[in-house]
This record gives sequence, structure tokens and C-alpha cells, in this order.
Amino acid sequence: MKKVSILSLHLGYGGIEKSIAALANILCEKYEVEIICIYKLYDKPAFDIKDKVKITYLIESNLPVRVATYKVLLFHGHWIKLLKKLTKDYFSKLKFISFIKDATAGIFMYSKRHKETKKAIEQSNANIMISTRTFLNEWLSLYANDHVLKIGWEHNHHHNNEKYALDVVRSSKNLDYFVLVSQDLTKFYKEKLKNYHCKCIYIPNMLDNVPKTLSPLTEKRLVSVGRLSKEKGQLDLLKIFYELSKKHPSWHLDIIGDGPEKEELEAFIKKNHLKEKVTLHGFRSKHYIDKILNKSSLYLMTSYTESFGIVLLEAMSHGIPCIAFSSAEGAREIISSGKNGYIIKNRNKQAMIKKIEDLMEDEKTRKKMGKEARKTIKPYTLEVIQEKWYNLLEKKELK
Repeated sequence: MKKVSILSLHLGYGGIEKSIAALANILCEKYEVEIICIYKLYDKPAFDIKDKVKITYLIESNLPVRVATYKVLLFHGHWIKLLKKLTKDYFSKLKFISFIKDATAGIFMYSKRHKETKKAIEQSNANIMISTRTFLNEWLSLYANDHVLKIGWEHNHHHNNEKYALDVVRSSKNLDYFVLVSQDLTKFYKEKLKNYHCKCIYIPNMLDNVPKTLSPLTEKRLVSVGRLSKEKGQLDLLKIFYELSKKHPSWHLDIIGDGPEKEELEAFIKKNHLKEKVTLHGFRSKHYIDKILNKSSLYLMTSYTESFGIVLLEAMSHGIPCIAFSSAEGAREIISSGKNGYIIKNRNKQAMIKKIEDLMEDEKTRKKMGKEARKTIKPYTLEVIQEKWYNLLEKKELK
């Protein structure tokens, strides 16, 4: 039996981590599967992983949990929020020594992750290794044995960031295959990598569970699922809902997720007297999310960027029409505007409000779109995506 090792930064909450768990669960039906996870953030993975999948943690430390928020704020350029967070956690409490210790430990941990990951890759007995981050693509290329089939797996959109795209190309050019989750990304990187050994393959993320019962689309509830971070645009979502609530006061908005924007969202809700009309649920289990989806009538996405949009497919699996801004690139591959939902161009909030209102007030059209939404999920079901991965790992029918 062939062995597949998946390289992961961590197994906490996140879209990449959810995809890793789903992939491991389908591959372990045919292969020996191991997840080599750099950081152990929690006692157990955030998403369900089958017992037959081996998980090897390289660094068992709580430090990444404490600094995770700082890393997110730094990555997205939220300098003021980062300063406020550091002030609250260290400077206001005069914990200068703690700050120096944690900062030093963080630098040490950064160095340790390279050393331990390099060692794990070099000593691995896997036949196939799959990397899930840009820096892991590079390390896999450098340190894996010659006989190993080396596969990169890109989930993030470049968003016209030339530096990021160049980093991705540099990191993946010496891999055997590079898996992209959207057709747009596949076309983009296929052109960028055409002169290199690496071959680009399109395999979308999978819908690992298709519910048997659908939402009746009769309750006055709107829903959105995602990390509470700036790129997800939930503040815009609240602004849109605030306008909707003036004309439709009986409708409710459920937002599922957590993250650095939570305090700002809570402040907006309080200031605009929406506490009885908006629920911030925090991170929740798949079962909990399914229960919310099953009593929702419309799914809203206000992301500034979205590489794929698995949450849209999850909503559509419940027969829910979806409305998203065109800035969410992945949404454009899933939503057929006017058929299973609407794509709103140029982040036009008034246009989105109009389409939401149209479906709020027209249950018949809502249900018609819901039926089309349910049909949309067929190419993304577990069985279809499983076969694509099997074909790739056996090097069959590759396109």
C-alpha cells in the first residue's frame, strides 16, 4: 500500500485545515495516510479526521496559540489593531519581560519549525507528499527524496498581487504537480509554470457531506459563515443588513465564525441597535452549522477575496440560494447569477440590497433558485473529487 503524507502548518480552524482533514479522510480509504503537522494548537484537530489517519506533530507548544492573533493582524496590515492588542496583553500591564520572552520564543519557534520540518521530510518513507503552503512547497522540493511524488496544493488567490504570485511560482516550479482549487487559478498558474517541470491540475475542494433534508426556505433568516477577518467583509454585511432591517424588521441574520474583527462587529451591532436581529455564533461544529443552514432562506457572502468558496456549496447543498460580491473570485465559478443566486459586481451595496430584498419578498423565486442551487453541487461531491485525487496519485487521466 502506498503511503501519502500531507504537510500541514496546523490543524486548527481554517479553510485550508478543513480541506486537509477532508482529503485525508478520503485518501485513507485506499492509502496509508499521515498528516505531518508542524504546530499542535489544540488537544485534537478542529475538524473530524478518521482514526486510520496518522497525525504526527513536530512542535507541541502553546506559543503559536498565543501569537496567532498577532500573526493574522500583522499579515493583513492591521497595524493599529496590532498595537492595541500588544498594549492590552503586555504594555498596559507592564509585562515587558513577558513580551521579550514571548518574542524571543517566537523567533526560536520560527527557526525550530524549519529544522523539524526539514528532518521530517528527509526521513519520511512516504511515496507521495502533498504540501499545503507556499513555504512548504519549497521545503518539499528541497528536502524530499528523489523517488517521492511531490505535489503542491494552493488554496489562496493571488488577488493580482504580483509578489505573492511570484513566490508561489518559485516555490512550486520544482514540484511534480501543482493542484489548484479553481479554474481561474489553474489557468493563471499553468501559464506561469509552462516552462517548468511542474504540471498544474484543477481539483476543486469537495463537499464532504450532502444533507438529506433541505431548508424549506420559509423562515426569515439570512446566514453567513466565515472567519471574522477584514477580507471576509462582515462589516459590509452588517451595513447591508442594517439597511434591510429598516424595511424588513422581522428578518434575522446569523453570522457563524470568529476572528480579529469580532469586537468591531459587536460595536457596530450595539451602536445600531441590532442585538435582537443579529447573532454572532462564534466557531461552531459542522452539525451546528447544518442546523442553522437548514432553517435559513438566503446565504450572503461579502468577502473581498475568496479563492473557492466551499461555504457556498455547503449552503447550496441545503438548497439555499446564494448572493455574493464579484470580488469573491471563487464565487464566480459557483454562482450562476439569476439561476442559483446572484453575483453583485463592483461591491455595489445598493445592488446587493436590491437582490436580497427581491428574494426576501418572493418565496416562489427563492425556492426555484434553491432547487438549482442543489443541482450545482454535483461536480463537487465526495465521490467525484475522490476519483480526481485517486487519478492524480496514480497518474491517470491527468489534464
